[in-house]
Parts: sequence; structure tokens; C-alpha cells
Amino acid sequence: QVQLVESGGGLVQAGGSLRLSCAASGRTASTYAMGWWRQAPGKEREIVAVISWSGGRTYYGDSVKGRFTISRDNGKNTVYLQMNILKPEDTAVYYCAARETYYSDAAYRGEDEYPSWGLGTQVTVSS
Repeated sequence: QVQLVESGGGLVQAGGSLRLSCAASGRTASTYAMGWWRQAPGKEREIVAVISWSGGRTYYGDSVKGRFTISRDNGKNTVYLQMNILKPEDTAVYYCAARETYYSDAAYRGEDEYPSWGLGTQVTVSS
């Protein structure tokens, strides 16, 4: 499996922007689909965005479409989440996840399809 470390979270005012990063280490010679999920207090974890190994396929949760962008730099083993027009309801712990794809270029959407998870980074949006 691969180890994941998220960074870039913090406190921002509504309407502002943040960029999260997730750095992978370990078995990075393989191919990985990656994604971001989030969990707000008292709520279930929900999908934010996922990206295929090549970056050619992406999927976004309905609540972030048009505001967030997922991207990756395979040379740096890093996936990014650019978050714009942030809202108080975006407040949550954001988790990065990865799954080995053996060269399949799918953007997997199921949380249980990802065996590797980071510890999360807190994003707080004030009104």
C-alpha cells in the first residue's frame, strides 16, 4: 500500500480559496487512482472528487461541482484539490485516498474501493 499525507487545510472566510495537497510515498511505482473525501461533525463521510491514474478522468460530488478542481502530478506523487468560492458548509476534515489500479484508468467513486487513507486535514470556512 501507499502512505498518504494531506496538507493545506486551514481557516478561510466564505468566498475564499484553499488548495489541499496529498503526497504519496511507498509503492508509488505502481499506478493509483486517488480521491478526496470529507467528513463534517455529525455527518457521514462524503465524496468530494476522484481522479484516475492518468488524470484524464475525474468525478465530483454534486455539492462541489464548479467550485473545486482535482488534479495530480505523477512526477511528484501528489494530488491536489483546488477549492474556490468556499462556503461554511464546506467545513470538514478532508481525507485523501488511493487505490492501486494496475494501469486501469478508471476514476473509482466508491469509498470502500480505496484501501489507503491519510489522516486528514481540517478545513474551516467562516461566514
